[in-house]
Amino acid sequence: MNSTLVFVLLIIGMVMCANIVQTYLKHRKKEPEANAELEDTLAKIEALEERIQVLERIITENRFDLKKEIDSL
Repeated sequence: MNSTLVFVLLIIGMVMCANIVQTYLKHRKKEPEANAELEDTLAKIEALEERIQVLERIITENRFDLKKEIDSL
């Protein structure tokens, strides 16, 4: 009777360890995908910042003000 209980506990322990290893491997695989997505998002943000800088430069130029005054006449 005692050896049967030990056998059952060993099986339960092996199943629990297998589940932990499986969960670890799943999470380990997801990290590179998240990093790639993060890099894509950062690249898009940088491109948008450059575009905003160009638009700010265009708006603050004197020629833009002059065109605006001419258009308002």
